Amino acid sequence: MSRHIQITFDAHDPRALSIFWGAVLGYVHPGPPGVELPEGADPLEAWDEFLTRIGVPTSQHNRRSALEDPAGHGPRLFFQQVPEGKVAKNRVHLDVRAAPGLTGEERMSALESECARLVALGATRIRREDPAPPMAFGHIIMADPEGNEFCLD
Repeated sequence: MSRHIQITFDAHDPRALSIFWGAVLGYVHPGPPGVELPEGADPLEAWDEFLTRIGVPTSQHNRRSALEDPAGHGPRLFFQQVPEGKVAKNRVHLDVRAAPGLTGEERMSALESECARLVALGATRIRREDPAPPMAFGHIIMADPEGNEFCLD
């Protein structure tokens, strides 16, 4: 039997990091449990109202955040606040599939365009790995606003 997975990010600022990854992946913040969000409602505002209503101090509203694939196919992303900073290279990272099926210069051009969009959102470009056929098709290594490495593939 297969299992569903959730990918968890340790973060200093879970809300900001979830907003970044939501923009990267096209994921959305789910509403609070039992709360029906009207069309166009801001789920983060709904969470603040929900947490206040159940007695969570405002100082603890940014302890966690989550994202879901609106189509229901991708894994859920969870962001939890931790006190320590990132100290080493990730042992697991995300590959953001920004150019599936493309090869050569067409692929690298698509990756460069996506890289520019993500840098504007707060990502950092680390380096470009050019295609080296037959095994490597080329990718761009990046980091999110809290330094977690990921690849544009």
